[in-house]
Amino acid sequence: MSEHDEQVALFQLLALHEACYPLLKWVFAIPNGGKRHPAVAVKMKAEGVKAGAWDIFVPVPIDDKCGLWIEMKYGKNGLTENQEAFREGVGEAYAWAVCTSAEQAAQVIGEYLGIEALKEIET
Repeated sequence: MSEHDEQVALFQLLALHEACYPLLKWVFAIPNGGKRHPAVAVKMKAEGVKAGAWDIFVPVPIDDKCGLWIEMKYGKNGLTENQEAFREGVGEAYAWAVCTSAEQAAQVIGEYLGIEALKEIET
């Protein structure tokens, strides 16, 4: 498994629940990481991709939060300086979670959105 595999598994889990919980269809990934051809990297930077933006966003305001940001990590990887700066810069208006598995991320989304079916997924 890898961070990529866990993120793919998360979106597969979410897709299974979209029919019952339509808000899940608005959860999306930010295409920041990964190795790319230099020309593609230049093009993406010109389009506005920012180093440090977290992997997944749940664009649903809940209570005093404007949405939920999730950063997927695999193994012993931690947040980069750019990711820490992003969280500090964007601030407390959002909920934040670092997750190491698809199941953990689904549970976090379930807690945030109040979706019992996701909160009960086994890790």
